[in-house]
Amino acid sequence: MLAIEARNLRRTYTSRTGFLRPRRTTTEAVRGVSFEVARGELFGLLGPNGAGKTTTIKMLNTLLLPTSGTARVLGHDVATDPVAVRRRIGYVFGGDRGLYDRLSALDNLRYFAELYGVEPREQKRRIAELLDLVGLAGRERERVEGYSRGMRQRLHIARGLLHKPDVLFLDEPSIGVDPVAARDLRRTVADLRTGGTTVLLTTHYMAEADELCDRIAVIAGGTIRALGTPDRLKSRVQERDILEIEAYGAADEHLDRIRELPAVRGVAAEDRGSRQAVMVQTERGAELHAQVLAALDGIRIGRVVTREPTLEDAYIAIVEEAEQAEESEVAGIGTGGSAGDDSRGATADRSEEAAV
Repeated sequence: MLAIEARNLRRTYTSRTGFLRPRRTTTEAVRGVSFEVARGELFGLLGPNGAGKTTTIKMLNTLLLPTSGTARVLGHDVATDPVAVRRRIGYVFGGDRGLYDRLSALDNLRYFAELYGVEPREQKRRIAELLDLVGLAGRERERVEGYSRGMRQRLHIARGLLHKPDVLFLDEPSIGVDPVAARDLRRTVADLRTGGTTVLLTTHYMAEADELCDRIAVIAGGTIRALGTPDRLKSRVQERDILEIEAYGAADEHLDRIRELPAVRGVAAEDRGSRQAVMVQTERGAELHAQVLAALDGIRIGRVVTREPTLEDAYIAIVEEAEQAEESEVAGIGTGGSAGDDSRGATADRSEEAAV
């Protein structure tokens, strides 16, 4: 039996604007998402903000009803049998919500154990096990208001595991966490998989996904654009070189100039404090240093290096291809494929792990 099975999931939101002449607008947040997660698998769901990741997770954990399509968790339909689904899942989301700051970690876990229906005679042992698992043993009597961001996130994970769920949803658990705490969180998540828990993880940190996930689905524009192992996704850009430039003040027009250069296959910029990292994907062996630097004329440049592609570079390429496809659809010059076709292609034979 599969841990998670999503078939052509769709979620549409309808909003009303205007007073004298009200108008209804429809937004498709998720457009035909399909994938499967095996029991004991650590599955990553990656995508840019607004891509539909959280909406998909909320449909899978019964917080939102699908507009159409079906989803099952351990054989139970999320729409027709939500109580059975909730008994078997845990949900951990990033951020500071979901804990009581004036209570200690121990009191928080006792409270949620009651809500989850954990047997009173099992609570003490279960809470002790989880505090040890997430590395908070010895700190459990301190108020949560004095906890660091990383400690809070580990307590969130402990809360989500109180009732021994078979499937755990982790929605950006390491957001805003310092590197040391993020490393500890990754270790905790890896231990969960070792213990047999099925984990569905969303994250914006590609190194985290590369390290942890057995398979990854990339969602953009509400549809699955690629699905496979981290190595399979990275193979999409293995014939490319990555030119990484430390820049200060690169604007959209500079990036557009780079995109127009021959042999450039993708451009992205990432803010890193006061500086930027501009990643330029080029055809393997193309010597474009001079042209790229000329396109960045007028801004301060730091270090320039050429390196091998990573999962982040594959992710950028997939998302940019999706954006270009959507622009073509809007312009009416698409090639005849549909978003639904993409999602079905991404969930074809598991042995092939077809990337869309």
